[in-house]
Amino acid sequence: MNIQERMDSINGVIKNIAEFIQNHSEIKSDFNDYLQTIGAASKNGVPLQTACFSYILERNIGEDLKSIPQLYLENTKDIGEDMPAAADTASAAADDEGKIFRKFRIKDIVFLAIMAACMLVTGAIMPLVGQIPVFGIVQVCLGLQFSVFPVIGMMKVRKTGSLLFMSVCCGVVLVFMSTVMFICILICAVIAEAFTVLIFRGYKKDGASLFAGIIFFPCTLPFLYIYYNFLYTVTDETGVAVSAFIGANPGVAIGMSIAVLAVCALGAFIGLIVSREL
Repeated sequence: MNIQERMDSINGVIKNIAEFIQNHSEIKSDFNDYLQTIGAASKNGVPLQTACFSYILERNIGEDLKSIPQLYLENTKDIGEDMPAAADTASAAADDEGKIFRKFRIKDIVFLAIMAACMLVTGAIMPLVGQIPVFGIVQVCLGLQFSVFPVIGMMKVRKTGSLLFMSVCCGVVLVFMSTVMFICILICAVIAEAFTVLIFRGYKKDGASLFAGIIFFPCTLPFLYIYYNFLYTVTDETGVAVSAFIGANPGVAIGMSIAVLAVCALGAFIGLIVSREL
């Protein structure tokens, strides 16, 4: 229930109490006497609305000296009927918060798009390092920014699909530089989201965002290893096909993978700290 709905509910209750005062003979008579006492009926007296509020909050009637709201509760069921409806609304909002898949709002989309733009701007060195013939060099150089900003995005927009949305925004630009990298990032975003949903059932916990941020970028390594070893080759001057990356042997690949994982873990922790300050 938002602020406007709460204000409407409060105004509705006040209106019902005012009608109750006018319809209850004993209270109506007392209310008229109260108005005359404070001079609300005169031209220069207290405004009627102010007098009504004062009467509801201050007046006690009968031998038991019951307040006007107490008498209203005893003589009407309107409040009892309204309260379950308000409880149902609050319960529905709580249920929505507990769902794994929730709708994105405009401000969510804008914030995630900004994080994706930050990833692209800080990852502008990709065309430079992409030509270095060492397996995993791109991931080592970009692992920090490709874990810091996704974690910030997932921490602030705790909804399943946040990581995938940021990856798509990045992929729109990456597809013109490296189609393979674009496909890998999308696949790895889906894998990271799937594992997060299975293990944490969404991003309600900080550990879920941290986990997804750590495994997201390193997941590209197995796909790139297969691609560069079995699908992508170049031909040297003698006409012999050679591996595109000199780090294609398993030993170097494992070493670079550990380095990428360490860099992404560091970036994820930095993103977690930064997000708590925003």
